[in-house]
Amino acid sequence: METHDFILELGTEELPPKLLPKLSNSLRDNLVEGLENLGLEMGEVDCFATPRRLAVYISQLQAKQQEQFIEKKGPAIGSPDKAVEGFANSCGVDTNNLEKQLVEGKEYYFYKTKKKGRRTLDLLPMIVKSAINNIPITRAMQWGDFDYSFVRPVHWLVMMLDDKIVPVKIMGLLSGNKSKGLRFSNNSTIEIPSAAKYQATMRKKAKIEVDFDLRKELIRRQVIAIASEKNAEVVIDESLLEEVCALVEYPQAFLGNFDKRYLDVPEEALISAMKSHQKYFHLVDKNKKLLPLFISVANIESTNIAVIVDGNERVIRPRLADSEFFWNQDRTKRLDQRLVDLESVLFMNTLGSMADKAKRIEKLSSHIASKLNLDSEVCARAGLLSKSDLMTDMVGEFADLQGIMGGHYALHDGEEKKVAFAIRDHYLPRFSGDNLPSTEEGLVIAIADKLDSITGIYGIGNGPTGSKDPYALRRLALGLLRILVEGKQDLNLIELIDSSLNLHSKEVNRDMSNEIYKFMMERLKAYYKESQVDGNVFEAVLAVSPESPLDFHLRIEALNEFIQHSESRSLIEANKRIANILKDYDGKELKLNSSLLEEEAEKKLYLATQVITKQLKKEKDYGLIMSSLLALKEVIDDFFDNVMVNVEDTKLRQARLMLIERVRKLFLSVADVSYLSS
Repeated sequence: METHDFILELGTEELPPKLLPKLSNSLRDNLVEGLENLGLEMGEVDCFATPRRLAVYISQLQAKQQEQFIEKKGPAIGSPDKAVEGFANSCGVDTNNLEKQLVEGKEYYFYKTKKKGRRTLDLLPMIVKSAINNIPITRAMQWGDFDYSFVRPVHWLVMMLDDKIVPVKIMGLLSGNKSKGLRFSNNSTIEIPSAAKYQATMRKKAKIEVDFDLRKELIRRQVIAIASEKNAEVVIDESLLEEVCALVEYPQAFLGNFDKRYLDVPEEALISAMKSHQKYFHLVDKNKKLLPLFISVANIESTNIAVIVDGNERVIRPRLADSEFFWNQDRTKRLDQRLVDLESVLFMNTLGSMADKAKRIEKLSSHIASKLNLDSEVCARAGLLSKSDLMTDMVGEFADLQGIMGGHYALHDGEEKKVAFAIRDHYLPRFSGDNLPSTEEGLVIAIADKLDSITGIYGIGNGPTGSKDPYALRRLALGLLRILVEGKQDLNLIELIDSSLNLHSKEVNRDMSNEIYKFMMERLKAYYKESQVDGNVFEAVLAVSPESPLDFHLRIEALNEFIQHSESRSLIEANKRIANILKDYDGKELKLNSSLLEEEAEKKLYLATQVITKQLKKEKDYGLIMSSLLALKEVIDDFFDNVMVNVEDTKLRQARLMLIERVRKLFLSVADVSYLSS
């Protein structure tokens, strides 16, 4: 089969750095889908992305579609003429060109033809246009007097099969074999000799690494090497590395420094200034203390790097000076003195101000602390002050320092360390995989804060619908559940929801408790799905309605261990059978009279349940419970092999029903394992 190598490159103005990987992957996927839909086979597919280009390389692309045999079944012989004519017209032929064919003893009209495969060269313009048009763009731009749009204005287009140009016009651009190098470089126009040599040519002639991942690793190696020269460690935030990679085509890392006096400012503020505003990597010593150094990455090779270093040092200086000023200015006013200022900040319509929210967090934190035998006064104080740093200049400038700066200011104000650390951590976890609060008090304030938002927003009718979640309640709920489960906080979720709802104003619907609980359980199910927990295991535990997510988790763990044993399958099926037998049973409050039992098998089952019931009385170790219940396999199997439950004798039937109900209750003390029946 004849094949060609193909390259597509779309040159643009600087693309949004945080969207670059998504744009690149989308173009690749759209292109591959378009080719596959037309029956074209291909080899390896690579996508490339730099700030000024999106490119896709495809090796061994089939040169021509295979010949297609088309067969369409029409109306039966003897059908009305109009039906036959309509079928023929839909196929683009006269009725005389239709064939007759016998199908299961009955004749039908058929249209049969062969369709020659089209050249890939002729198909590519349509496929590429569609691939570009279908890139998801939230805010498209228009430029000049043109009526087309893209995420950024486009400037050149390369489309080649091997060394031949694929002729097409897209968004006003005629395709060619000429790309562009770095801005302000001598090699501004780069001729691509062939599709297969695209990446190598861009490296050699333009010094541009078009492969995003390779370029990212090049940056990583450069910054690590520079840090090593200073006997320091560079802190590489992967999201920052991705963003820097999306900002440069020809990375050249360099070292800069700043005045040591700025190290008196909390390092989080300095790091935020360097990272968020300037996209710098910060360095630490062997004790993880911040050094007055930074590493930046230029997008050009310079013969005089000192000029670039000096320019960056001059740029970061006022940023750090601002942080220093904010730090000194903010400490002139205590956090508790800022509570009155929070009254002017609206949390949300009908949910009051941020001061109202802080007071609710204070009360809820005190309530939760009492449940966990923690110091209620400490937690209440931390809850009350948790939002005060929103009124500081530092947080006004660096929003990502919420809570963190509150912790620093609390220590400066002379608050207890437990209060300060709880304020510092209470926004955690901020995102999936983020750390939990590091102190028990921090866990309490984080629970109260997240729960207040969830119940309040849900209670005024703004809960998530479908894919829409404008207030990020799903993220908040997942964070709250992680705290309860991973932080091992044994709390009654339903009681917590009710307590939080009762702290809100009357505008909040306090009858939403069950709905909010169901919403939380949906998020818990998603949490376990990500952890590869079988959905049936989740449903088995949910069926017994544990009120504590931590208790729920312990049951999940026990059930996961239980199903690993070979005996579990028989016990699961037995529970399913028992559940079906007891479906209409209404004597569940009666006491079992063991003297009515006749068969040896049922007497053994009764004695076995007696022993296990006594052993497991008040037992909360669900793993031990399920392990003990495995011992019932033989006596349960023996019972169902030799005993009929629904006998005519009413008293005997009643006794046997009560016996198997006892078996079911033993399992239900952990979960309804009948849900595990396949």
